[in-house]
Amino acid sequence: MSAADDSGNRSLGQLVATATTELSALVHDEIALAKAEIRQDVKRGAIGSGAFIAAGVLVLFSLPVLSFALAYGFRAWTGLGLVWCFLIVGGLYWLLAAVLGLLAMAKLKKVKPPQKSIDSAKQTAAVLSYVKPHPRATVDGHRVDVDVTRSTA
Repeated sequence: MSAADDSGNRSLGQLVATATTELSALVHDEIALAKAEIRQDVKRGAIGSGAFIAAGVLVLFSLPVLSFALAYGFRAWTGLGLVWCFLIVGGLYWLLAAVLGLLAMAKLKKVKPPQKSIDSAKQTAAVLSYVKPHPRATVDGHRVDVDVTRSTA
């Protein structure tokens, strides 16, 4: 049996080199796909996290300053007691923070694992699981290394 394939006169070493190159290209393509999917999910996660941060900053820093101004404005406008005016203002801030929190949750729920990359890797693993290594030649129970890069055509 010769080292050349059925369709031409390529040596076994050339076939192995071609298979290695194609497998390497496949792995590089799968990594590129995973990077693209992860980049997209990171962007979604950053937007959702930014909304959470904005909600927290809004609640923490605006309450002391704007609460006093708004509560005194409500008191002058409605004639209610100062306590009720402060409670109304606090409730408005919490309502706004809840809306921003819900927006953030909606954005973060869209973040998913890189499903295309996972499926592609599973398919590649399934194909490669059927590949069997070529048995090594033995002489008197000792393994004999064969140089597959040279052809004996």
